[in-house]
Amino acid sequence: MFKPTNYQLKNVGTGRIFPDEGWTLADPQAPSPSLVRAVYEHRQFNPRKELNGLYRYADWLPIQRTLRHSHAPVTYKSKGLAKQLGMENLYITFSGFWPKIGAKMETCSFKETEAYSVCARLPKKNKQVLVVQSAGNTARAFARVCSDNNIPIVICIPEDNIRDLWFLSPLKNCVKIVATPQGTDYYDAIALGEKICKNPRYLAEGGAKNIARRDGMGTTVLSAVEVIGRIPDAYFQAVGSGTGAIAAWENAQRLEEDGRFGENKMKIFTSQNAPFTIIHDSWKADSRDLLPLTAEESRRKAEVILAKVLSNRKPPYSLAGGLFDAMKATGGDMYKITNDEIVYWMLQFFNLEGVDIFPAAASAVAALSKALEEGKVGKDETVMLNITGGGMLNATRKGFTFKQPDLVLSPDLPAEEIIMAVDQLF
Repeated sequence: MFKPTNYQLKNVGTGRIFPDEGWTLADPQAPSPSLVRAVYEHRQFNPRKELNGLYRYADWLPIQRTLRHSHAPVTYKSKGLAKQLGMENLYITFSGFWPKIGAKMETCSFKETEAYSVCARLPKKNKQVLVVQSAGNTARAFARVCSDNNIPIVICIPEDNIRDLWFLSPLKNCVKIVATPQGTDYYDAIALGEKICKNPRYLAEGGAKNIARRDGMGTTVLSAVEVIGRIPDAYFQAVGSGTGAIAAWENAQRLEEDGRFGENKMKIFTSQNAPFTIIHDSWKADSRDLLPLTAEESRRKAEVILAKVLSNRKPPYSLAGGLFDAMKATGGDMYKITNDEIVYWMLQFFNLEGVDIFPAAASAVAALSKALEEGKVGKDETVMLNITGGGMLNATRKGFTFKQPDLVLSPDLPAEEIIMAVDQLF
């Protein structure tokens, strides 16, 4: 029988250790904005062979239970792409559907790692309705996980991104999709969800502030280290919020504290899809504060990028423990990748590795190529490439179904009106 994981919380900015009250997202005594981090009772990395899927990493997940149908990321040593790039030790951590290598995430996205962790942080007798905001892949992952495990949820997503809500089988009625109107973006979906959560019936998932989301995503690094045997020298990922890269940094620190996997010299390299490059531009300006980006400019740029999931204009970049700190602490860097470069590397990856990948993942491949050209990463270094989504051609070959919005609501409506409309869905 599974026992809840024992852990405490740590304010990254001040170092204060304090207990989790069940769904703590921030330190109530924090003098300034800071992420909180889980400090686990088990300080050594110990995959649980008796547990299935993602939960083999349960000792470093803040969970109360395990859920059905979870799958872990799969890491393998690259041959085709490594040869093309002239690399000796390129390891690909693949989150998606590719049964040939044992990857069986039916939503084809590493967002499943966070969904299975976040939802397992909920107690079995939870009475609140979870609220999640998404630009696409997160919505698909949480919808599938909650449907399979009978967890009530409201998912807020821009209507323009609704095409990402494809599923191999229909969803149960516990999953409700509430979209913001056409022409809106991810931030509008966030605003809508915040208004819904003004009613205590609804529970804000918390995004990057939720330790379960980050530690679920951080299992990609655990997968890699199981295969490689040590902490990689460099890590590559495309980012919208940067939460996955923060999670990678956090688990690299835990692995260093373990003492069996080498020193943590893992440089964090990230990328964004031009022209939506608010994090890139802020980083290159050496600014902890995000550079200004109006709602109108954000929406316009989000419309033209291929990797729609990389369009968060309010990412956890500036606060203590955020993406700025992660890249500064590790000596990492950031790249902006064009649509043409994304298409090129999607095709190259398919030809060289044998599986299709999503545009965001191709952005990370392009960043790796650029870093090698610039000498930021040596061709003999051990590199982890986080392929955050792929295998859709394999997964959907027998067909799929779309989930249409249950409601379309403007985030500008009064909170009372929004809540009343959402209440009627249940």
